[in-house]
Amino acid sequence: MQFLSDRILELNESQTLAMAQRSRELANKGIDVINLSLGEPDFATPNHIKEAAKLAIDQNFSYYTPVAGYLDLRQAIAAKLKRDNDLEYAADQIVVSTGAKQSIINILMSVLNPGDEVLLPTPYWVSYESMIQLAEGKSVRIPTTVESDFKISPEQLEAAINNKTKAFLFSSPCNPTGSVYTRDELEALAEVFRRYPQVLVISDEIYEFIQFNQKHVSIASLNGMKNRTVVVNGLSKGFAMTGWRLGYIAAPKEIADACVKLQGQFTSATSSITQRAAIAAMTGDLQATHDMNEAFKKRRDLVLKGLKEIPGLEPNEPQGAFYFFPKVSSFFGKKSGAFTVNNADDLATYLLEEAHVAVVTGEAFGNADYIRLSYATSEEKLTRALERMKAALLKLQ
Repeated sequence: MQFLSDRILELNESQTLAMAQRSRELANKGIDVINLSLGEPDFATPNHIKEAAKLAIDQNFSYYTPVAGYLDLRQAIAAKLKRDNDLEYAADQIVVSTGAKQSIINILMSVLNPGDEVLLPTPYWVSYESMIQLAEGKSVRIPTTVESDFKISPEQLEAAINNKTKAFLFSSPCNPTGSVYTRDELEALAEVFRRYPQVLVISDEIYEFIQFNQKHVSIASLNGMKNRTVVVNGLSKGFAMTGWRLGYIAAPKEIADACVKLQGQFTSATSSITQRAAIAAMTGDLQATHDMNEAFKKRRDLVLKGLKEIPGLEPNEPQGAFYFFPKVSSFFGKKSGAFTVNNADDLATYLLEEAHVAVVTGEAFGNADYIRLSYATSEEKLTRALERMKAALLKLQ
């Protein structure tokens, strides 16, 4: 007897989490695996945030909170958006969730009807397409390549819009490429959106604090865009708080109210203790965040140099986040012993088994000629990983 729904049977497993699991299985056998598959900062949460959580426990913040989050937290997020992004929001336009991942699925479930189309620049974060599928929408991919620095053009955007288009979902800085849209590039896209007011823009800005050559620009801050944009952000990346699970949106009130309605039936609010810690993150000193950003920039430079020294790899120069997404199609059809690399899936498997380095196939992100690797780990591990990758890839003939 079949008890499972078509919905779950048709849903793909997260390939980043699957690769992390395979890495753990090898590590449990005593193999020294260097895991570059997960996007998780290796830094500890800043002390002032941890102290705020301890104080919250002592002060007995242990009860249910409003579904959208504590009012003073939402006010702190609104103040942060004004301070950092020149965006004005009322507290009732902010919704706090159990991670930015939940924030995004809340939005999609709240705005999509069956068959509505969502434009996705590729490569995209691994869960976007599955979330759209769960919300009964249809993904429409807009392809990019390393040659375009993984950014779409206004012409591509306009060509993809039709009367079924409901939303546009993207991240900048981008997971998996590290590419960052400049203000001028965002303005060029906004000029297209202004001609199509029915298209909602969902702007995933979770890597806001990890970029190297410019101040973050939110597309919502551009003329005419705020009232048709939902900004998604959270604490995981910029504050090294992946396990704390707190994301948030800033949205037109109609959408914020819809997300509260939906979330009230799923999870209610996120952890009360995490929320109190989040106030410290939103209002406190950002020096630890800036220090992490400097460390990521050094790692970016180290990995870029190493990747350029491996024949056959084609990386771009990421301007944010902590990923590389090099083109690897030059290795397709090559062999080492009995192992043949037919595609990026095979190459990721080969690197795990031969080099004991875990990366993720580009297929998971919508671009089959690439792999993703994260440099959110120590310089020592990155150096060893690059040496192993180079040795293994040179064996492919």
